[in-house]
Amino acid sequence: MERDKTDGNGTSTVESDSSREEERTGTGVERRRSERDQSPPQLGSRILVTWFELTVVGITGSLLGTTVGGPVGFLIYLATSLLTVGVIFYNVNQLIKGWVQLTGERP
Repeated sequence: MERDKTDGNGTSTVESDSSREEERTGTGVERRRSERDQSPPQLGSRILVTWFELTVVGITGSLLGTTVGGPVGFLIYLATSLLTVGVIFYNVNQLIKGWVQLTGERP
């Protein structure tokens, strides 16, 4: 669909909706170029961060569980296990989110 567009000087030009759509979204070449410029999620650094977080959670949980002992120490052990699973799920989620953003797919 074409529309008349008038600038400040009173000059009228015809503008189609397709050209306006290209201005908003950019051309396919520009989108592909911006996708190439994005770096993929860094698997190595995410593994290192996960390992560090698991080490901190494990050492803290074991120190607290050993210090307290008894039934409360067992509950601390269970909480440490739950936190360990949470750390793994969080970091895997971050990797998946990075890959989805890179490919531009929407769930």
